[in-house]
Amino acid sequence: MDTPMKFVQIVDFETDRIDEMRALSEEMDEKFAGRSGAPTHRLVLRDRNTPGRCLVVIEFNSYEEAMRNSNDPETTKMAERMAALCTRPPSFTDCDVLEMTEIK
Repeated sequence: MDTPMKFVQIVDFETDRIDEMRALSEEMDEKFAGRSGAPTHRLVLRDRNTPGRCLVVIEFNSYEEAMRNSNDPETTKMAERMAALCTRPPSFTDCDVLEMTEIK
């Protein structure tokens, strides 16, 4: 049996309310921690060249788990709250992880 391919979603957004966005992210982490199909990692990046622009890379064990999470009503509520903190609608990029290497 093939091992499911890890999956990441990249969320690109702009906000002038980053502290509120962080608080909401922490609330999401607490709510979804340990839940089956929840994200396994989150990486938050700030664009040095565009004030207020951030990218969030969210990792899941598989595409299927990500879609179950995406279709959960709680996820929808949180996404709506996050969008309300943005200065433009967020964009989403879905990616299969082909390779992940830790360089020491």
